[in-house]
Amino acid sequence: MRHIISALVQNKPGVLAHVAGMFAARAFNIDSLAVGRTEDPNLSRMTIVVIGDDQVVEQVRKQLGKIISVVKVQDFVGQEAVTRDLMLITISAPAEKRPEIWTLIQMFEGKVVDLGSKHVMVEVSGNEEKTEAFIEACRPYGIKNLVRTGTVAMSTQKKA
Repeated sequence: MRHIISALVQNKPGVLAHVAGMFAARAFNIDSLAVGRTEDPNLSRMTIVVIGDDQVVEQVRKQLGKIISVVKVQDFVGQEAVTRDLMLITISAPAEKRPEIWTLIQMFEGKVVDLGSKHVMVEVSGNEEKTEAFIEACRPYGIKNLVRTGTVAMSTQKKA
């Protein structure tokens, strides 16, 4: 099962290495990892996507909580959350294929960020299914380069 774990951590050197080391010590693979500062400059949020059964992930979550520089840990499984990935993709775009490619970009609400004589670089954001679908739709044109941020997630705020 796919688990998205959010860890609020102290924003200081070595924290990322410590957390990644904890995963490595338990031979647990990180599927994606995104880290960034929060509204508080003293804190960063790590969003870690792991694939594993509930028991193993629960143990990892508990181990994360024992690390001194980790302030809070949250597993989004079973919770309503908004998840997003950001991707930059460079696609071969000869002149005769550009109208098709523009239509594809519009369908996926992409944004052209660089345009060359034989390629187009597109920014796409959305859930993982959307970015994967865009990749598959671009394959027939030829993917020259691809980079992704990894998943970020936030719980939805329910009104009382």
